[in-house]
Amino acid sequence: MKKHLLEYIEIKDFKCFKDFKADGFKRVNLIGGKNNVGKTAFMEACFINIYSDSVSLQTNALSSPKHSREYLEIGFRNITDEEKKDFLESIITYDSVSNINNTKYDIKENDGIKEYVFTYQNKDSIVNINDFSYERTKKNNIKFITQLGFTKFQLKQVFIAVQQKDKENMLSEYINTFDHNISNFKILGGDEPACKVIDRNVYQNINEFGDGLKHYISIICALYACENGYLFVDEIDNGIHYTQLDRLWEIILTISKEQNVQVFATTHSKECIDAYARVAKKLEDEDISFIELGKNKENKLVSMVYPYDWFEDEVSQNHELRGW
Repeated sequence: MKKHLLEYIEIKDFKCFKDFKADGFKRVNLIGGKNNVGKTAFMEACFINIYSDSVSLQTNALSSPKHSREYLEIGFRNITDEEKKDFLESIITYDSVSNINNTKYDIKENDGIKEYVFTYQNKDSIVNINDFSYERTKKNNIKFITQLGFTKFQLKQVFIAVQQKDKENMLSEYINTFDHNISNFKILGGDEPACKVIDRNVYQNINEFGDGLKHYISIICALYACENGYLFVDEIDNGIHYTQLDRLWEIILTISKEQNVQVFATTHSKECIDAYARVAKKLEDEDISFIELGKNKENKLVSMVYPYDWFEDEVSQNHELRGW
């Protein structure tokens, strides 16, 4: 395991998680479990932990998942400081420890004075709300793709990495295997993502092809953008037909290894889980895990992290993956 990878996390307090532990993460990690069990929140907790190296980075990590989920309502305009404040304060408290970072966030109010309390890399920073700038800085090699996918601006940003690495032809090949009548992804007119329809020899806006192709291209481009970093994908099979899942996992396992990217993804699809196991076996890639979230008899959230051997055995025997 490369030094930068997240190996374990203890989520002491965040959303539905209290005193929760999970360890044994690998380069590629698929997260499963029933609906509303906390799969997305688990990824958000991991994202915040590794992202938080400063107040501005931690501010971004805490607020960006909610911002991304609501971008359709906000539109493409710049958000106001009041909206940034609402995004940040939607997280009441956060507390986690991992092999990467010790991260906390809290809001305290005494005698009418409201303060934000940030902790990152064992450093504490307390800021009066009246003095807080809501500045948000970014780490370019850590990306979070929500259920709604990337905006066209976000897709444009990760496509730059494909261009810088001279991988346009490779991306076109991947697109063509998704649909043999489509190839060549471009950003037209400065900010409009488009693909070429081969039999008509014209480019069409990517939104005209449905959510699946855009999601597929976003994941591939993000893998190149996240070199030596991390990629989080919520509902990785969103909009993608089950017949395309083996190819998607082959791409993810191949590029993540080539670019040294740690991947965390969620699914509730058995077809997606089976494809993941099938492709890992085909590629003989043992640097994978399956993380199943659920509740024990005491109704407490727990995890079972299956390494390659256990996971392959359970799937091959068609067992229900439930270890608590």
